[in-house]
This record gives sequence, structure tokens and C-alpha cells, in this order.
Amino acid sequence: MSPKKENKGCGCGSIPVSLIIVLLGLSAWGLTHLNKLKISKLLPDAQPKTMPLLTPAPSQITIVNEPLPPKLPTGKPTAKPQASPFPVALTQQALSPQTAWERKQIRGIYLSRYQITNNASEQTIRERVRYYRSQGINTMIHGVWGNGCTMYLSDVMQQTLGYKSCPNQFREQWLEWLIDEAHKQGMQVHAYFEKGIKIDRNSPIFDLAVSRGWLVPGIDKTYAGIDQYVLDVEIPAVANFFKKIAVEFVQKYPTIDAVQWDDYLGYYAGLPGKIDRTARLTTFVRQMRADIKQANPIVSFDLCHHNPYWGKRYFAADWQRWNIDRVFIQTYNDANFNQEIAYAEKYAGIAISEQQLYRLKALVNNPKIKSVLIFSDSGKPEATAALIQRFTPISR
Repeated sequence: MSPKKENKGCGCGSIPVSLIIVLLGLSAWGLTHLNKLKISKLLPDAQPKTMPLLTPAPSQITIVNEPLPPKLPTGKPTAKPQASPFPVALTQQALSPQTAWERKQIRGIYLSRYQITNNASEQTIRERVRYYRSQGINTMIHGVWGNGCTMYLSDVMQQTLGYKSCPNQFREQWLEWLIDEAHKQGMQVHAYFEKGIKIDRNSPIFDLAVSRGWLVPGIDKTYAGIDQYVLDVEIPAVANFFKKIAVEFVQKYPTIDAVQWDDYLGYYAGLPGKIDRTARLTTFVRQMRADIKQANPIVSFDLCHHNPYWGKRYFAADWQRWNIDRVFIQTYNDANFNQEIAYAEKYAGIAISEQQLYRLKALVNNPKIKSVLIFSDSGKPEATAALIQRFTPISR
């Protein structure tokens, strides 16, 4: 007997032709009348043609409009401005939960002009920036001027006073490295004009200022044990010097985020003569700010000063009329701290010393305090920064 052959295929050849014709006819009729029979209602909903876009809710999106590079008086455009991290552009970090400390607009630390002496290398400066970022800092407020001289090479200094800069040792590019690394890390750099219009006997320009009659008569004893002398901006030559320095700086460093002056921009009420210099100081500051804005429109002109009452009453500083972009209230006198909070809530933020870090938690939890600046009075800002997380709440 021959072996049984295995059927291959579907076996359609054994189906009567008449039955195949009937089945084909029913299939055609069904396809035509399927919608009328509403059989689709018995089927699951159709899948969408495209996948939904994973777009955050509108409340999570911050749009940063990047301005065109402003032009300097020479007609040449400045370097393209860095987008400000306040507010932060749409990133994974911006969408992640934040602590109350991280939600503060500016979390700044003061770095004295002495922080960049001893010829700090590029690597040291860049590592320092990254260190502060790791401690939750998003703004470095670094001294670039103090005691009558600059911490960068200045043509205005050379032409006016015969000095290129302060005698401290520093690398010429230190500030360029600092700004560049900070912007890479999503941080800002504010140039701190330390000591403002005041100098002491150790200033390299002290003798020259005396010989030119640039100083207000008398000694400024705002702080016990410190003798200061005030460069009188009522003298046209002095006023022009400061305005030229300010303009030179924002042109030399066009991507700097802000310049900041402190309570040394003022005349101590205890100076002899009982002269009211308020109006002339206001005129000077307004002119200096206007010159800065003309030279570099994107830079912020900031102030860290006493509350408006004390500023005007004891320092001829009626800063509410100065057209300042942002004001931070100094609260280093801890005895008056609670009274100062009411002022700080109305302005851009508050400035505290490292001795007041124990107050940081309350400040962070106060939604009316928009920014916090920390001043290291020990001269060790790295150690001060390391303490911040100990005093800030960790809940998100």
C-alpha cells in the first residue's frame, strides 16, 4: 500500500464552487452595510491616529524671550546676552519639585574682592563657581571695586589716577572666567562695588584724593573702630570719575547680570558741617544709572542698603528716588531684625550676615521674602555656603 499523502494548503479545492460564490456575496454585502447595522458600537473605541504630546501644563512652562544684543555707543553690538535664570527656562530641573529655598528668585552670596587675589587659576575659579552651585547658590555677588580702585585693569583708572587697578594680585581674565562658568551653570554674577564712595588711609589713591581736594571734610565713623573718608560726588571731577568707571565696567563685561552698590553709597550724618547732601546725591546716582543703562541696557542696577527711613535720615540716601532696579534691605543689626522684615517684604529681598543664618529657615518659609543674600563677615564664604543647607527646610 502506498503511504497516505499529507494535504497541503487550506483544502479549498474540496469546497463546492456554489458555496464559495454565496460566501463572497455575503462578505461584499456586509462590508457595504456594516455602518447601517451599527456593529461598530459593539467594537472597542478606535485608537488615536497619533500619540498625545507629552507637553507640561501651561502653568509649568516659563517662556524666556531672548532680547537682541544691545548696541554700545560705538555702534558695535555687545556679546549676545545670556538668558537670565530668573525665571528659569523650561528644563527638567525647572519642572522637578523644588524646596522653599530653591524657589527664592535670588539665592546669593557675597564674595569680597579679596577672594580672587593670589593669582587664582582658571581651574580654581571655575571649580569655585561649581561649588557654590552645589550648595544651592544661584547668584555670586563678587567685589570688583573697593577702597578707591578696581579689581580689573581699567583705562579710566590709569588716565585719571595713574593706576591700572588695585595693587592686589589677580589674573586679568578672572572675571571673564567667573561669568562664563556661572552662566554655564545657570547662575548669575552681580558685580559688587564694595565700599562705594568711601576709602580709608590704606587706599592707593588716598594721598592723591587729599591733594586734589576730593574728600568731604571730617571722618566717617559709621562703624566703630573704622575711619572712612568720603569721596565727594558733589565735586564734578569725582562724579565724572565714578560715572566713567561704571560705564567702562558694563562695556568691558557686557554679559554681567547686574551691578550692585551698598550702604557706602551715602554720606554719614555725623560728618561735620550739618550739610544736607540728599538732593545732590540723588542727582548723581540717577545720572550714573542712566549712563550705565545707555551703555548696557540689559544690566540691572541694584542696591543693598539700609531701609528707606534710615538711609535718608542718616546717610542722605533717598534711594526711593534713585530709579534703582532692585533693592535688598540690609539687616545686619540683629536687634532690629523683626522691624526690618516688613521693609524687606516690600522690595527685592533681604541681606543677612553669616551670624544670622539661624534666621534662614524663617526667611525661606516666608513667601513675601523673594530673595536672600548672605554676607560672610568671617571672610570664608566657602565655609558659610556649606552651612546653608543645615538651616534651610528640606520639604518640597
